Amino acid sequence: MSASGEHDFDFLAGTWKVRHRRLKARLAGCTDWETFGGTSTMWQTLGGRGNIDDNVIELPSGTYRAASVRAFDTGTDQWAIWWIDGRTPHNPLDPGMRGRFENGVGEFFADETLEGRPIRVRFIWSDITPASARWQQAFSEDGGKTWETNWVMDFERTASPGRA
Repeated sequence: MSASGEHDFDFLAGTWKVRHRRLKARLAGCTDWETFGGTSTMWQTLGGRGNIDDNVIELPSGTYRAASVRAFDTGTDQWAIWWIDGRTPHNPLDPGMRGRFENGVGEFFADETLEGRPIRVRFIWSDITPASARWQQAFSEDGGKTWETNWVMDFERTASPGRA
């Protein structure tokens, strides 16, 4: 991870096989997980201060595509992240996640709603190596005092940038 932060997502450039593990119900006391596969390909934009990834998500109920869009703010030294779900492309974008990497771990937060209830959302990027990475999503109903991890993605590199 770079001192300024603008290159923190460089590790993700290229093509990845993704193993997903997701709770079947969120913030409902559920302990039943589903697993499924997918792929992700990321490329840089904005002169390296942004990136986009194209995701194929192979849910048990059917495959769909989605995209992440990330941009780095040099004024705050933070990244903003938005998610675009290919199943609902006309819906408004969720509030952007905001955060940064420290000591090789990225933490990003946003306030959203789930079934009409206000929640706090957290993304964590960790276990980053040249060949692998882990992403986790967690929700909190109590402003971030406690968290329920509800989605984990393990990334395995299949191609580096320029060799996809």
